[in-house]
Amino acid sequence: MKGLEELRRELDAVDRELVRLFERRMAIAGQVAACKIAAGRPVLDRTREEAVLASRAAMLENPAWETDVRQLFETLMALSRGEQQRIMDGQEADGHA
Repeated sequence: MKGLEELRRELDAVDRELVRLFERRMAIAGQVAACKIAAGRPVLDRTREEAVLASRAAMLENPAWETDVRQLFETLMALSRGEQQRIMDGQEADGHA
């Protein structure tokens, strides 16, 4: 059995990776905003978001965590929408919309 300190080091390593992946996701969200601006599309696409939530839940090996993984991705998508909206608002403020 692993000790508490070893488990905490493992969690720290996972968290470092999560932060790196979060930054990558937000950078991609910025690129999505540029595509949406060019296409004249809104930030929110509820149909797409529901499809994403369902597909992420289907990725789970342990279905007992479905509610939790849906909540995780709802939060990530809300943060991504916020980033997209900031970019779109800035673009509109610059007179490019």
